[in-house]
Amino acid sequence: MFAMLLASGWLAPQASQDQARQPPKEKPGHVSVQGCVSRSSGDFTLMQAEPGNTYVLRPRGKLKLDPYLGQQVEVTGQETPTTSTSSNYKRRPASAVTIAVESIKTISKQCGT
Repeated sequence: MFAMLLASGWLAPQASQDQARQPPKEKPGHVSVQGCVSRSSGDFTLMQAEPGNTYVLRPRGKLKLDPYLGQQVEVTGQETPTTSTSSNYKRRPASAVTIAVESIKTISKQCGT
């Protein structure tokens, strides 16, 4: 009996250590997208040439998007449907999606033509 208790006490910590080694699972809606940063109707947008998607960018925390205008970048963040109460909303494509930007990195200082 003592041997079983001792063995089960050793196996439980071993199992939790195995779980800790697994890579973290991505959050639902968490994306990394590459494209060109621009401004449209007062919003920062990320435009992809292929497949032609446009995303509305909302910086999180103290992140500033101004320095990335006109650059080819990769943004990482949380994707949500775009909703707005502003009059600018009417000019956005119905398929526009918002990305709450957690990080951004420059791929190229200029957008491709």
